Parts: sequence; C-alpha cells; structure tokens
Amino acid sequence: MKQIIEKLTQAEKEMAVEKGPFLLFGMFLREDAPDVWDLVVASPWIDSDRPNSLRYISDKINAILEPRELVKLSRIVLVELGSPAIVALQQTFHAEHAMIEVKDSDFFGLRIKHAYVITSQRNTDARSLNPASHPG
Repeated sequence: MKQIIEKLTQAEKEMAVEKGPFLLFGMFLREDAPDVWDLVVASPWIDSDRPNSLRYISDKINAILEPRELVKLSRIVLVELGSPAIVALQQTFHAEHAMIEVKDSDFFGLRIKHAYVITSQRNTDARSLNPASHPG
C-alpha cells in the first residue's frame, strides 16, 4: 500500500501545482469495506466545478496507478469545504504532501480501519486559494 500512497502523493503535488492546493487529500479504508480504499479530497477548485474536477482527478489517478493498484481504490469522494468532517480533520492533522498513517479512528461518521493523510491543511482564506472567488 505504501507504494500506492507514494504515487498518490506525487499525483497530489502535481495536481496542486496545476489546479491549486488541496485542503484534504487522503486514502481511507472503511471498516465496512475491507481491501478497498476511498480517496477523499477537498479543495476550492473542486467545489467550483465538481463534475470536471472528479474527471480530472480520476484521469490523473488512472494515469499513475497500475491496474493491480487501481482495484484497491473503491471511489473518489469529493467533500465540500464547509463539511464539519473536514474541519475536524484539519484540527487533528496538519500535513502537506506527507504521509501520516492513522489506524482505528472515526472520520466522516464512519469507522476507519486505516488511513493515510497526504494533505490536511486549514482553509484560512478560501478566497486566496480560489482565483474564481475574486471579483473581476
């Protein structure tokens, strides 16, 4: 799994450069879904165009993971910035392009068996992170 996380960390860095920073980017293994992981992400640029953002992230992930690695990924979850779960994670973890490993915790109202938090940073000023929010 660590090799997949390393590849995802690299992809997260590339996407952050191309599109803007993530406030959350991590892999979560739910207790009720053994052997398949959820990629959970949040960013101002995602919220501005969710369908195209999901397609962009999916294309990036498909390009870097091998088929045998892709089967470990259950879904990509786009979490809204105002979500209480995001705030709780940001208060618990601060990381950018890292690999924080967490076991046996509760996130998003779900029991999480295992997680890798790659990026979790506070959104102190969403306007500075989202160029579309600036009046033009």
